[in-house]
Amino acid sequence: MRHAVIMAGGVGMRLWPLSRKDRPKQILRLFAGTSLLRQSYDRVAALLKPEQIHVITNQAHLPIVTKELPELPSSNFIGEPEGRDTANAVGLAAAVLAERDSEAVIGIFPADHVITPLDRFCTAVEQAYEAAEQNPDALVTMGIRPSRADTNYGYIHRGERAGDGVFEVEQFTEKPSLASAMKYVAGGEYYWNSGMFAWRASTILDQLKKHLPQSHAAIQEIAQAWRTESRQAKLDSIYPTLMRISIDFAVMERADRVLVVEMGCHWVDVGSWPAIESVIQADGEGNVSACGRAIHLGSRGNIVVCEDNHLIATIGVDDLVIVHSPDATLICTRRDAAGIKELVENVRQRYGDEYA
Repeated sequence: MRHAVIMAGGVGMRLWPLSRKDRPKQILRLFAGTSLLRQSYDRVAALLKPEQIHVITNQAHLPIVTKELPELPSSNFIGEPEGRDTANAVGLAAAVLAERDSEAVIGIFPADHVITPLDRFCTAVEQAYEAAEQNPDALVTMGIRPSRADTNYGYIHRGERAGDGVFEVEQFTEKPSLASAMKYVAGGEYYWNSGMFAWRASTILDQLKKHLPQSHAAIQEIAQAWRTESRQAKLDSIYPTLMRISIDFAVMERADRVLVVEMGCHWVDVGSWPAIESVIQADGEGNVSACGRAIHLGSRGNIVVCEDNHLIATIGVDDLVIVHSPDATLICTRRDAAGIKELVENVRQRYGDEYA
């Protein structure tokens, strides 16, 4: 049976001060009044029934995540005691699903993407599932044709055709130089790495066993206890000891065989405030307002964000990011937005967890 796993872990410190440890970015209602998590679920629900959709998130976030998705059975939520990056999250979800369904084919979907239009998304995902079913030895990734030379994304070099719209993967490159990114875009044989995948549960577990054996053994021990009274004790004692590593570094770059399916969609990974300019239309002066009320006078190229009706007004300022929350306000230049994560660490050192 086909399944989907929505990856809803992490906090998203680069979206501070709205994203916090107790209200992560996937819950924020910045786009069309709905959360990124809800949008991710709605996309997948166009293909699968609720009982086939699963969510893995931090245990501390389970109350707000389950409230956001009341359609899902409680057994379809998996809580990590603490984040150990995507390799372990993927492995845990695959091992738990394999215990329930030995023939499980799993799609992996991060909860922090904005993807349109829906019909193209569904076509690509259907194609990825089919490729995973027809090629049981392969891991399947979904690539986005790049619209620009962006050095913040990983790139996938496609090789020979393996089927209708399906290609062998030659190589992964993580965050290349600008010169390399420009070459990749011009060449037409590279995709952005979307972080969306499809594979048989047995195949990804075999690859984890080969390339990340300690995590595989630990995850299997947890999964075998999943339906017993020792489940939580096993999870809490074993999972936090696993090496923190991404699925790309741990497996995808070293896997025996990887295929790529092109997803011909408008795709935005909402990992920072400047990313929202690809989702929300700017005004005539290039100002992007993700808030109920904003006024700009002689101002250009600003990004202003607020979840309520707090008015944000600017006069004669350019290229700023202004984010208002009930207890903290961020102001920085667009070029310095990459330093928000470091800023949050400094805030935590000075004020503890009050603003974290």
